[in-house]
Amino acid sequence: MSRLAVLKTYKLYIGGKFPRSESGRVYEVLSASGDFLANAAKASRKDARDAVVAARSALSGWSKATGYNRGQVLYRIAELLEGRRAQFIDEIVSAEGVSAAAAAAQVDEAIDRWIWYAGWADKYVQVAGNANAVSGPFFNLSVPEPTGVVAVIAPQDSSLVGLVSAVAPALVAGNTVVVVASERLPLSAISLSEVLVTSDVPGGVVNILTGSPAEIAPWLASHADVNALDLVGAGSLDWVSLQIAAAETLMRVFAPENGADAAAPSLARVTQFTETKTVWHTKSLL
Repeated sequence: MSRLAVLKTYKLYIGGKFPRSESGRVYEVLSASGDFLANAAKASRKDARDAVVAARSALSGWSKATGYNRGQVLYRIAELLEGRRAQFIDEIVSAEGVSAAAAAAQVDEAIDRWIWYAGWADKYVQVAGNANAVSGPFFNLSVPEPTGVVAVIAPQDSSLVGLVSAVAPALVAGNTVVVVASERLPLSAISLSEVLVTSDVPGGVVNILTGSPAEIAPWLASHADVNALDLVGAGSLDWVSLQIAAAETLMRVFAPENGADAAAPSLARVTQFTETKTVWHTKSLL
């Protein structure tokens, strides 16, 4: 006797939990050949606001953790991704229509990228900070600190690597993240959230929304409790309107310049999510 398949319900990931959209909306996710794959939650303005609240609540604990500890947590994500490698390969094959070998290469790249960024967690301060030469009996030190809550529009043409490339560098610096996943390819993003919730990442540090970036991005850009907006995957959106909305709250905006691959692994992707604090300290005259 045949049995019914247990179909997966894809939800949002907010505050370490998996709520449905408060609006009750879903949308169909189709394969590369147009076949039905799943229903994904379509996040609303309220969902975006809830995600920002969760990110703000988690910021203090995450930003105060040592760089070494954050590196361990990020490395743990890579370990769990490795253990669920086959699942992610299957999802990418179905969603993107690529070969199993190409999907495996994407998953491996995502895992390697987590490890690459994890390695910088306890090192970037030494590279980005410095002791400044000053005249007088003072120490003058510049130290990078996290910007705060970062809203990210993930690359829309990548199931997994684009999302990892957008989220990981912000986490390295101690920021918390609200990310809008690829609208067309959201399934790996929700599966990644299942990895996050079973890892050591505190609830609220990463919040993943699925749905329409065009609908959600304006609410994040105008939110007074968001400190930075990353438009790495917002190529098809109205950047000018988003930047004007962000300017109302003095929000920092990061946008790829001249078509450059801003999702490529780079220390600059880490330091752009930091603010520099300069401290003066009197030298002992003894």
